[in-house]
Amino acid sequence: MQVRKGRSVEKIIEDQIRQWQLSAKSKKQEEKKGVTVITLSRQPGSGGDEIAPVLAETLGYDLFDREIIQQIAENARISARILETIDEKGMNLLEETIADLIEERHLWPDQYLKHLMRVVGAIARHGKAVIVGRGANFILPSDQAFRIRIIAPMEIRVERVARERKISKNEARRLILKVESDRRAFSRKYFYANVEEPTNYDMIINTEKVTPESVAAAVKALMHDLA
Repeated sequence: MQVRKGRSVEKIIEDQIRQWQLSAKSKKQEEKKGVTVITLSRQPGSGGDEIAPVLAETLGYDLFDREIIQQIAENARISARILETIDEKGMNLLEETIADLIEERHLWPDQYLKHLMRVVGAIARHGKAVIVGRGANFILPSDQAFRIRIIAPMEIRVERVARERKISKNEARRLILKVESDRRAFSRKYFYANVEEPTNYDMIINTEKVTPESVAAAVKALMHDLA
């Protein structure tokens, strides 16, 4: 699932729901085995946004990028449509997982966070998904997701952002620092967590010397071991 020009969020979600429904009809529903969900956290300018679609295509997974997750969580009607795709047993397990998360992290979830946790949890119940950002690595239990963090040296990130956005390096650095600050604040506010803490991830990849294709190949090999 990706945001594409000319397609509304509602249309994207409905297409995804139909895909899930067809998949359910084409084979007997069985309890998922192994890990089939990847959460992707990334430093701005690290190349994570370029890696995500390559990784999803390589694995044959659906891609849920940050913008889609954000818009679903902010729209109660669309959130409800996603939750309708989960059967009663799955919904009960999802609610138990969310309750455990709230208790473990001593959270006081507002309406947005409740929607966000349920949406990310529902996507994970279907499996075969790459979920980008929005604290998905904090929402899903470690046995349900393979949590990746994409990083790169600051100067490399500055060069990439300046080139991609056609701005000066000074402007690129300021933009990176602003986005980093916003993401740290988001993680602290909603999950009382540090987005930069290494132990919050199963794999950290420095993209200074690697391509999205090589990252996807490495992750695919690891996912095979986790299946």
